[in-house]
Amino acid sequence: MAKCSNESYQNSITMKNIKRIIIVVLSVLLVIPVQAQKEKYADLREALFGAGNLNAGGAPANITWIEDGEKYSFTRNDQFNQEIWIRTVSSGKEEKVFTNEEFTFPGTDQPFRYVSFAWTKDYKYILFQCNFNPIWRYSGNSDYYLYSLKDKSLDLIVKQAFSAEISPDGKKVGYGKDGNLYEYIMITGEHLQFTDDAREQVYNGRFGWAQEEEFGLVQGWSWSNDSKYIAYWQSDETEVPIYKLTDFSGHHPEYMEVPYPKVGDNPPLVKIGVINAESGDKKWLDIDLDDGYVPRIYWTSKPNTLAVMWMNRIQSQMKIWFYDVVSGNKNLIMEETSETWIDIFDFFAGNLHLVYFPDDIEEFFWISERDGWAHIYRFDYNGNIINQVTSGDWEVKGIEAIDTGKEILYYVSTEVTPTDQNLYQVKFDGTGKKRLTTAGGNHNVNVSDNGQYYFDSWSDVNTPREVLLMSSGGKVIEEFTNSDRVLTFLESHVYAPKELFSFTTTDGQKLDGYFIKPIDFDESKKYPLVLDIYGGPGSQGVFNTFGTNGWQQWLAQEGYVIASVNNRGNGGYGYDFEKIVHRQLGKWESHDFVETAKYLASLPWVDGDNMAIRGHSYGGYTSSYTMLTYPGVFKVSLTAAPVTDHLLYDCILTERYMGLMDDNAEGYKQSAVTTHAENLEGHLLLAHSLMDDNVHPQNTFQLVNALNMAGKDFDLKIYPPGAHGIATDLTTYLLLMQQYTDYLERYLKEDKR
Repeated sequence: MAKCSNESYQNSITMKNIKRIIIVVLSVLLVIPVQAQKEKYADLREALFGAGNLNAGGAPANITWIEDGEKYSFTRNDQFNQEIWIRTVSSGKEEKVFTNEEFTFPGTDQPFRYVSFAWTKDYKYILFQCNFNPIWRYSGNSDYYLYSLKDKSLDLIVKQAFSAEISPDGKKVGYGKDGNLYEYIMITGEHLQFTDDAREQVYNGRFGWAQEEEFGLVQGWSWSNDSKYIAYWQSDETEVPIYKLTDFSGHHPEYMEVPYPKVGDNPPLVKIGVINAESGDKKWLDIDLDDGYVPRIYWTSKPNTLAVMWMNRIQSQMKIWFYDVVSGNKNLIMEETSETWIDIFDFFAGNLHLVYFPDDIEEFFWISERDGWAHIYRFDYNGNIINQVTSGDWEVKGIEAIDTGKEILYYVSTEVTPTDQNLYQVKFDGTGKKRLTTAGGNHNVNVSDNGQYYFDSWSDVNTPREVLLMSSGGKVIEEFTNSDRVLTFLESHVYAPKELFSFTTTDGQKLDGYFIKPIDFDESKKYPLVLDIYGGPGSQGVFNTFGTNGWQQWLAQEGYVIASVNNRGNGGYGYDFEKIVHRQLGKWESHDFVETAKYLASLPWVDGDNMAIRGHSYGGYTSSYTMLTYPGVFKVSLTAAPVTDHLLYDCILTERYMGLMDDNAEGYKQSAVTTHAENLEGHLLLAHSLMDDNVHPQNTFQLVNALNMAGKDFDLKIYPPGAHGIATDLTTYLLLMQQYTDYLERYLKEDKR
């Protein structure tokens, strides 16, 4: 890593960046006339697995800010060695604080390896997570080891615990195991058991499938800021119906049972408990669920005070209560309602929280859409709005850091455009707003705790990813990525860049998209189109980023136009744009996909008679729904792991978007793919795994039955052992992508011949 210790060096980096960007842009812009002189991918496998050549390397991995943001830890790993380093930002000094090559698992000769790690508050110990065994998509049981930087001791804390976390005072490790909660006291090595009432389908400190998947949290408990208490969820799934997945790999089938509440079913019942970590006493908080949910709890800066968020079942009403965990008294602090639904986290932006409680002031911040756009509001502990911090026809995606001393917020927003997200700072009172990421393109940032520094990973359609360490004052402290590898590859290999476009639909809505033209593009020819989409609520598929998708590069080499669009229902464009899909999923997504296809077909080089739509998961739903509700527009639909009837998906997510089954029966009927099976024209390829615990194969088989009963022919690919991603390894991934590619070749090209 190179240091930047003076202004001249900073200027040299800046000039080097400018020169590199110019070279990359010229390489991309001039790529078409000279493609014939460049090397092409030999086959699909090379394109898929060689896409890494389009990513610039060299960026530090697993960055964790420590010591109030003046230092950060990072990892350097290879196939065998795992190293943890600390770097001081101001000096550039690096120190290796751990390497696994010096250790075996205690009591064995097995080399020590970890999955993740966490620091104690004094940065004298590291808690390692090892030997992870998955349960649901994000959760699982692991072994936890404590490492001392001082004496280099490595001690086992607990085997196969569901979660573990060091207390804020750095003296204890709380953990959950077999549905109960425990504490390990570091100075004595003593283990204390706090709960003993776990039983089958009743868990303390963890969630079932639906809560974990749809509210985004894995760990169901939290230390208080002063380390005196642990607040936790108890989840009771005894009344939740069981869905059975079948594993056919053995002599006799084996069944995986998943408590899975579908639309209209009983959701998990939850209680919130508080443990006094010193005495072991437990208290249940008085919460009236009223058939609703408790998706979040937060310790506040006020001693003994826990904020509890409640939502009604369809998630159109949210309340935050403050509980005194000693007396049990509660006060309603804030209430919000919506005609559609309220977002309390942003899965697609990677923000698990949209409400923020700093631990040293009696104020909190909430990102609300109450004025039609997602903006930051500042509240006191009585629930009064002190002020609206941000405003405008754009959206805040999340708060990245809060400097309470200087009263500055650091946040990411869509103010430039939803395809180009940037980092800003603003005073608590809304004044002094400043854009920090000034380069064009889309920015992903990692901001230090004090907001003084941030890592900026950015690119645009013509510039490969760059990773810079920046100061909030605008200085480049360090440049990590080296685009030379990408440049070398672009000089010798064909490449088809993304090109951004916008158009206005026939009903007057502007939509943003991108397309990729074929290699050896000839504007006098017509090319088949593949619309590659997802489309789900709050998601976004089009950003001003450098294209690195190997399958899309292969399709471009094979003579296809590839496109995507930010359809209505996507996030980043305001309340009306996103929430128009409420109670009518599929309607506006499919409308916008068809409008996009027709717009592209109006271009002289797109073959409107040979167009395909492809999607996975919610994209599988929208690709099949569009194919059946707008027959004849797309000749091919590649549909993977689709929800074919929203009644079959979990109640937490589905009722958020569609409402209650009895209150919207016609909406559910019209949003189901199966309802429209008789409309199939063209060629439909369905792919699903039999062990998909997310979108159950029941969805595909109900569509199969509906198509059969309608006398419609289609193609079906079943992957018995796979999960929601369908493929189980590189071999099956290559097979699946080859099947998609062959299907396009057969029906978009061979039919044409």
